[in-house]
Amino acid sequence: MTVTPEGRRLLRLEVRNAQTPVERKPAWMKTQLRTGPEYREVRALVERNDLHTVCQEAGCPNIFECWESREATFLIGGDQCTRRCDFCQIATGRPDPLDRDEPRRVAESVAQMQLRYATVTGVARDDLADGGAWLYAETVRQIHTACPDTGVELLIPDFTGTPEQLDEVFDAAPEVLAHNLETVPRIFRRIRPGFDYERSLAVIERARSQGLITKSNLILGMGETTDEIVTALRDLHVAGCRLITITQYLRPTPRHHPIERWVTPEEFAELDSVAREIGFLGVMSGPLVRSSYRAGWLYTQARTAIELSRSHS
Repeated sequence: MTVTPEGRRLLRLEVRNAQTPVERKPAWMKTQLRTGPEYREVRALVERNDLHTVCQEAGCPNIFECWESREATFLIGGDQCTRRCDFCQIATGRPDPLDRDEPRRVAESVAQMQLRYATVTGVARDDLADGGAWLYAETVRQIHTACPDTGVELLIPDFTGTPEQLDEVFDAAPEVLAHNLETVPRIFRRIRPGFDYERSLAVIERARSQGLITKSNLILGMGETTDEIVTALRDLHVAGCRLITITQYLRPTPRHHPIERWVTPEEFAELDSVAREIGFLGVMSGPLVRSSYRAGWLYTQARTAIELSRSHS
């Protein structure tokens, strides 16, 4: 087997990462099991219909709250990504051929689970001529057709900034268009070598210019400083980002980037205030927040703020 130069670089990176032991979680990262009638009903539907969600399969600590609110997240495009980010647990490799029936099945799952709000994310598909744009767009269209009262949040890769691919996705009109910046310029290339900081901002700017409510995420604990995070928040807001989540990095395996620090709940609360002062319409900032955490609630906050602004104009 021949290993490419890029493959050798990744192997060296993973060997270096593995030299740092997996970190112990502080007390504030512990969660308690909480259930309610909506959660139990959704779980029963998932088990009975053999459905698959990121919430379950990634062991998300917030599954109880989200399912209680009839919100869930789905992964499309397969389980192999054509890029490798040093924080992401999704495997890098050659994806399976495009499954053109996947959008219908996801929409069917959303209907069976009787969701009020569905988040759809997926892998980068640089192996496809359109970068996977049709797959993302068609999944939104299928959900809107099957479940017209369900909100859809679409979390996309950058499609290498290709305007035609981005526009195909934007034309599907998800309620929220999300593209995660994740980290700050100084360490961006090391953490996300397949992406580009300015290109990610341009994706958000283009989506906003087409009238979409936009959202992004920043991960803390990978070596950034607080000042750099505040600068990234300002960059996102200038680009037109309306919603933001700020999260703690959780290391998936020893092969991934070590955790540089555990950000305290007090620091997250301070960043929440800073983001609101900058002008974001909806903010979720906390150690257990994930990018799709309470996504429907955050969207409702944005809609309310937009409608209030219009009524005063």
